Amino acid sequence: MKTQIESPHPVLLEVKNLKKHFQVRVPNHETQTVHALNGISFLLHEGETLGLVGESGCGKSTAARAILRLVEPTSGEVFYRNHNLITLKQNKLRSLRKEMQIIFQDPLASLNPRKLIKKILEEPFDIHGFSKSKEKEDRVSSLLKRVGLTPDQAEKYPHEFSGGQLQRIGIARAIALNPSLIIADEPVSALDVSIRAQIINLLLDLKESMRISYLFISHDMTIVRHFCDRVAVMYLGKIVEIADSASLFSNPRHPYSEALLDAILSIDPKENKQGLKIKGELPSPTDIPQGCAFYSRCPVREKRCEQSVPQLKNVNSEHQVACFLCE
Repeated sequence: MKTQIESPHPVLLEVKNLKKHFQVRVPNHETQTVHALNGISFLLHEGETLGLVGESGCGKSTAARAILRLVEPTSGEVFYRNHNLITLKQNKLRSLRKEMQIIFQDPLASLNPRKLIKKILEEPFDIHGFSKSKEKEDRVSSLLKRVGLTPDQAEKYPHEFSGGQLQRIGIARAIALNPSLIIADEPVSALDVSIRAQIINLLLDLKESMRISYLFISHDMTIVRHFCDRVAVMYLGKIVEIADSASLFSNPRHPYSEALLDAILSIDPKENKQGLKIKGELPSPTDIPQGCAFYSRCPVREKRCEQSVPQLKNVNSEHQVACFLCE
């Protein structure tokens, strides 16, 4: 059975069975394996925003870094415009990096505190061969204006800005080389609620004006609902459901997805549902269950779920689920 959603738009990014395992030492000096990613697969089409959601510790940020090879995957394949990023040599990978950028969760931690903003924003141009000072200066001014800041702010240091302004600078750095793909890793979670909408609107404006595709990582389901075209739900290093945003939020098929959505509180108490509730803690990634990873917390589990791992399969043309109850 096919397990990829058809789309009229060309595929920009294809992730196939991507895995990332870390070796860690525990207090008794033994080495354990952290199974951060356990074989995720998905497509991202040109002009699309795909949300990647799930609890903290499920592997979302590791996925972002493994896709861009900021950490080396254990196995799997990542194709960007039909180039396998995993097997590319560093010199060829560098030439493609200008088309693929990342926005980090903590804008202050991602910016060098010893550098002026103009030097931070000039860095992408230096790396990729723009050597004329006047050209770089003009580009930095243009970038700052594009993200709602002023050219004179290029002469300041990161500590002189608010959190929202710092994230605007992080976005300016990400769009400096006109990328086709931006991975946004929790880009608004560290910001005040009043600032989040401004940053989301900026990202939407850039998507339209620059034809950017986003992999948008978040645990805020309300933002994901309004920002993303499709959504992939992760649990313990695996994707358990992928659907277009409207389908997922109106009719989640995996018990974990349903529980995540039931946890969203509405302003109107009458709209708050008493649906599935998740009990217990996320299992340790050093001790992955034999069968379905959600088995120990699933309120509708069956015996076969304990022994066998459900595979991601189509339930209709725009919806994939990894759950035996949906077969």
